[in-house]
Amino acid sequence: MFVATVLPLRPLCYDPTMPQDIFDVVDERDQVIGQAPRAEVHARRLMHRAVHVFLFNSRGEFLLQMRSVHKDEHPLTYTSSCSGHVDSGETYDEAAVRELGEELGLDCELEPLQKFAATPELAMEHTMLYRAVSDDTPVIDEHEIDFVQFHPLDEVRQMLAAQPQIFSPPLRVLVGWYSQNIN
Repeated sequence: MFVATVLPLRPLCYDPTMPQDIFDVVDERDQVIGQAPRAEVHARRLMHRAVHVFLFNSRGEFLLQMRSVHKDEHPLTYTSSCSGHVDSGETYDEAAVRELGEELGLDCELEPLQKFAATPELAMEHTMLYRAVSDDTPVIDEHEIDFVQFHPLDEVRQMLAAQPQIFSPPLRVLVGWYSQNIN
């Protein structure tokens, strides 16, 4: 049975004087209706856009990411191999490539799998899920990620069934969809 390791908490590094990312605010049809800073989008639970990448190695193992304590939503939970917001004016494809490079230091082919409508479980984010395969060693952004580790997908499913609370809500939705529709 899988048991979560509790990591020591580190101080949050939020600096309100730093410039914030600007996101496109969208409607139920994913049409842009405005722009707002990240903090406002999250505080008001406005619909916006995100990407998630499921990275596999050539053995078919799935790379799980442990979110950093510095994250403002779902710190210290497992999530997709990499994920992030789509910046204002950016496409889903551009954001996926950027996030893969920023979070994991990787540049590999991305296969779009499915677009999901914004829901509370998906953090009010219209979400595009991608898949990639690489045997290159990830170089993680230590502010974003505590650690990454490859797992057989069946093991991830068992972990999710046994301890769903250690997974971010978006990952729960995406793994469920992937398990039913892809693998």
